[in-house]
Amino acid sequence: MKAAILIESLTGNTWKAGERIAANLQQENWSITGISPVKNPDHASIQDADMVIVGTWVHGLFVVGQAPWAIDRLRALPAMAGKKAAAFCTFALNPGGSLDVMTRELEYRGAEVVGGLALHRSKLAAHAEEFAIRLTDATASK
Repeated sequence: MKAAILIESLTGNTWKAGERIAANLQQENWSITGISPVKNPDHASIQDADMVIVGTWVHGLFVVGQAPWAIDRLRALPAMAGKKAAAFCTFALNPGGSLDVMTRELEYRGAEVVGGLALHRSKLAAHAEEFAIRLTDATASK
């Protein structure tokens, strides 16, 4: 499987999570066609990929109003018809419905969303590994 990873990061946690996900997927014999910012996606890596993985961080007031950051940038991503997709978000307290919002936006772009996971910022390594395992399992059964 070939994956392109698009990341929206403020402090570096989400970028670190994306790199960990990439490394875990490579251990499962996936190819990573590229890792790029959501605001400036590598269109060639998206085109070459079977799956597009999109990650962002969650903003909000403690436990209310959580949302994925820069949702307008997800809406500006290129069409992904015929691609599988997965979403992840990093959070400190509560991700709220961020994954649902991200999934909806990826589906609007034409992608078949096969999974998603909210990664707590204090457990990035374990959650990135879990996400990679889930993606590997989801794509192996199809």
